[in-house]
Amino acid sequence: MSHSDEQLQSVLETLEECRRILNESNGQESAELLSIVILDVRMKLKGIDGADLKALCDEMLRSAASEPPPPSKQTQDQPRRPLLRVVK
Repeated sequence: MSHSDEQLQSVLETLEECRRILNESNGQESAELLSIVILDVRMKLKGIDGADLKALCDEMLRSAASEPPPPSKQTQDQPRRPLLRVVK
């Protein structure tokens, strides 16, 4: 882990603690905004760019729009293919 990644990890931990405190003190709006920042930092740490996030959202919207029937027991046992690929 590079020095920059270590710094981002430290920032992430601080942000998550701040979000927890905000949630406990009825600061839900601020906590939700902080969640967006946390997502951005996590994406930077994992090397996920905006195009990957957009592709995931598009796929989720397509899946939700088609609303397939509930999965049978057989398909529940089969692993789903990942929507994102994490590259280090």
